[in-house]
Amino acid sequence: MRGLKKKRRIQIIVLAFVALAVATGMIGYALQDGINFFRSPSQIVAEPPKPTEVFRIGGLVAEGSLERGQGETIRFKVTDGGAEVPVVYTGILPDLFEENQGMVGTGKYVNGVFEASEILAKHDETYMPKEVIDALKEQGTYVEPDGS
Repeated sequence: MRGLKKKRRIQIIVLAFVALAVATGMIGYALQDGINFFRSPSQIVAEPPKPTEVFRIGGLVAEGSLERGQGETIRFKVTDGGAEVPVVYTGILPDLFEENQGMVGTGKYVNGVFEASEILAKHDETYMPKEVIDALKEQGTYVEPDGS
């Protein structure tokens, strides 16, 4: 009788570990498409991601690079001071989107062009996403906004 209880206990523990491993695997698989890594233009130029990988890019909209095409297609370059990456976006841009301003885009890097599915711009004169500030500081091009 005692051996049977011990065997049952071991079976339950093994079953619990298997269930935990399966649940962890399923959660990881479900989140696989929902996790977007942030990259700066310098990181993208140094190590281009796969064309199927969805990620976020951030930096400043390069001066003189904003081109409005036919319809809602917009082309521009995003820079961190060390490298520039061309971006194409079809859609309506945020009101505060302009040259020399911080932005973050979500999309894929295909054939040397970042194809954005979403563009976010700063929401006031002083705000810039933390990832963009960190990337600009890393390149040595970040300028503190004056507090006036």
